[in-house]
Amino acid sequence: MGISYRLLGGGVAALAASALAIGSLTGSASAAGGSTALATLDAATSPAAAGAAGYQFVEIGSHQDRTFNQLLGINNRGQIAGYFGAGVPGHPNKGYEISAPYAQNDFQHENFPGSVQTQITGLNDTGIEVGFFSTQNKNGNPDSNFGFWRQNGKYHEVNFPAKNNSTPPQDQLLGINDTGTAVGFYNDNAGNSHGFAYNIATKKFKVITVPGATSVTAAAINDKGTVAGFYVNAKGNTVSFTKTHTGKVTTIAVAGATATSALGLNDNGWVVGFYTTGSGNSAATHGFVFLPNGKFITKFDDPNGLGNTTLNGINNENDIVGFYGDAAGNTDGLVAFPPF
Repeated sequence: MGISYRLLGGGVAALAASALAIGSLTGSASAAGGSTALATLDAATSPAAAGAAGYQFVEIGSHQDRTFNQLLGINNRGQIAGYFGAGVPGHPNKGYEISAPYAQNDFQHENFPGSVQTQITGLNDTGIEVGFFSTQNKNGNPDSNFGFWRQNGKYHEVNFPAKNNSTPPQDQLLGINDTGTAVGFYNDNAGNSHGFAYNIATKKFKVITVPGATSVTAAAINDKGTVAGFYVNAKGNTVSFTKTHTGKVTTIAVAGATATSALGLNDNGWVVGFYTTGSGNSAATHGFVFLPNGKFITKFDDPNGLGNTTLNGINNENDIVGFYGDAAGNTDGLVAFPPF
């Protein structure tokens, strides 16, 4: 919550303040043992299309809103976290989880009790989901955001105990691993983001910092305790990072990009996200995969996307979820399956 991410009801979330409509997203058909055969995909999907690195891209989305779906996280059981609704007034975000074979009756709609808007941004293999919600759906200004985790049908609100929160407050949980550690960020009253980790069992927070950063978003965490996200440096550039549990930081930046945002990672060390090129009318958003050997797969784009693909999450089968903008102006959820 990997990440989306839009600030509920108003513009792009700090998670992807540079260009993303998040969103930091982390199925496959691990539930069926290995990558799911495309023939099993059902009525929630569109036909597969060949894409980067031999991957097969499939559109998946809730028919409750055919114009806007984002898939944000995927676990090793093939369950996917996401939401529909653009977040503008009268078009609120509504969270869901979907399991294979990804038909419409496989969607479980999940929204924080009493909320107006909810995004499910990440989920692990033990049945815990994370996300954020709002009690607002205003026009023109960001809505309040509050983080939460959910298990066995019960919701638990989580907000970093800061004394300098933005107005309205902006707290989001974006990813979670199988040991029950979630990551996310909050915004301060100067407009800067601060990454943090939250241990569900102990209810303790830990600030996640990156040397030289003025703003940090923690978007995903794997079972080894490595965190992926992005930050703004002293020059005002958005670049990505991973940070191990021992504190080793690796910078991730696509050459020639105006911004690079990492949103998801798996236990294999694969990192996914998006980068932007150009500006104004020539600006484009592309998905990327950063491999453990330090190499990139760039322009990892849905074949139906028009220069606007974001990769949000990845599981240990290397199945990837995200979203793209299509020719009709809609935002569509995507799942990309690796070659057999």
